[in-house]
Amino acid sequence: MFGRVKSLDAILATAKKKSLHRSLGAFQLTMLGIGAVIGTGIFVLTAEAAQKAGPGMMVSFVIAGLVCAFAALCYSELSSMVPVAGSAYTYTYAVLGEVLAWTVGWSLVLEYALGASAVAVGWSHHFVGLLHDFAHIDIPKAIANAPNDGGVINLPAVVIAMLVTWLLVIGTTESARVNSVLVMVKLSALALFLVLALPVMHAEKFHPFMPTGMTGVAGAAASIFFAYVGFDAVSTAAEETINPQRNVPIGLIGSLIFCTIIYILVAAGAIGSIGAQPVTAIGGALLDPGSMALTQRCNEIVAGGAKLPMTCSHEALVTVMQQTGHLQVGNLLALAATIALPSVILMMMYGQTRVAFVMARDGLFPAAFAKVHPRYKTPYVITIATGMFALVFAGFLPVGKLADLSNAGTLYAFACVAIAVMVLRRTDPDRVRSFRTPAVYVIGPLAIIGCVYLYFSLPLFTKTFFPAWGLIGLVVYFGYSRSRSHVGRGIDDSLDDVPPVIAAGHEV
Repeated sequence: MFGRVKSLDAILATAKKKSLHRSLGAFQLTMLGIGAVIGTGIFVLTAEAAQKAGPGMMVSFVIAGLVCAFAALCYSELSSMVPVAGSAYTYTYAVLGEVLAWTVGWSLVLEYALGASAVAVGWSHHFVGLLHDFAHIDIPKAIANAPNDGGVINLPAVVIAMLVTWLLVIGTTESARVNSVLVMVKLSALALFLVLALPVMHAEKFHPFMPTGMTGVAGAAASIFFAYVGFDAVSTAAEETINPQRNVPIGLIGSLIFCTIIYILVAAGAIGSIGAQPVTAIGGALLDPGSMALTQRCNEIVAGGAKLPMTCSHEALVTVMQQTGHLQVGNLLALAATIALPSVILMMMYGQTRVAFVMARDGLFPAAFAKVHPRYKTPYVITIATGMFALVFAGFLPVGKLADLSNAGTLYAFACVAIAVMVLRRTDPDRVRSFRTPAVYVIGPLAIIGCVYLYFSLPLFTKTFFPAWGLIGLVVYFGYSRSRSHVGRGIDDSLDDVPPVIAAGHEV
């Protein structure tokens, strides 16, 4: 059952014969990484983290960042050895076998598609607020919120998911260029926030620092982990990267270090400016983020004449600026988020399409998913399918729940990558590694322990949904994919007589 392993040589041969066009450099990859990482996590989920941990969410950012750093070091070694699309799925296939590779690929589908949905919802909240503040246009709640938030469907989130899908179909280079511009907009907005928020911090706003204890900090870390996960999308771009052995590690580690510093500074500025204590029920019970009970309690607080607590806001950083007297800057921040958050949706959907593309190329998904557009040279079939999947969930689920579900798939994939890099050191020690994970037998276990710790800190619904999703995946694998696997059928892509994929009437 676990004996089907696709050798690294066969993986590289497959990529060479059925490849995507290489057009991305180190700068574009780093921008892709920053574009994927900085988004809903800091613009929106800051409020959710504060509701779980209070000012202690700064520790949550550090915990989540450390787990991602350990995973990034493992990713860097594997991506420099196997510079092809597919990310953790491809690495697991080469080391741990087809069944586990399938489970990783299936988890990544959950991570990227629901991650894109979560960011689309975060974008929607900023867009709706922007229309209200700038144009005095109020979109009815029924079509601007998911059912859990008192609406029927989040229509703006659906629309932005459709637009990003169209952009991804047009082309990788075009998408990367647009992304670089959007990243600059995002960073400029956050820089302005820091300039205004850091000087007005008050030490008393940080007390009590951990009102919900370490349990709350761990729960916030598990949620805020979503703020980092986009960095692994860089590795899915390896097959479209010039000199990937050098550029992919630069993109992975560079984007993660940069974003971690930004996150900690922004969190400190937000907490120190207006405070971040959790909202409780009248009886003192802590309320769950994203719940109707919290929404009702927040409405009661505002109706009583008090300012909106940051933990109640869908636009946490905008709220900070507005309550510190910078109304226009708050509006500009909302505008920047509205302009820039689509870059995160783009990278999430980009990662999902590339993983599914490789799974189709291996025979585990229908061959149609590996079709490349004759004009745009992109995997357009799976891109459109991903867009449809993402927009459905964006329309009907709240941002926090989507982020937690996405995190579960990510944590599983990260743990498998850490295992794979250690196993490969033993089974193939002589293979050239242009980047080597330092102290791999320390870093690898720390990454695994961190992933397990954060997974069990997720909400109960997420911890039960993810195994159910995995069970569905195994049914699909044994019912469809196993019998169609190229490895299982004995197709060796390292041989010269294997026909290339025929995509839309053209050889690829």
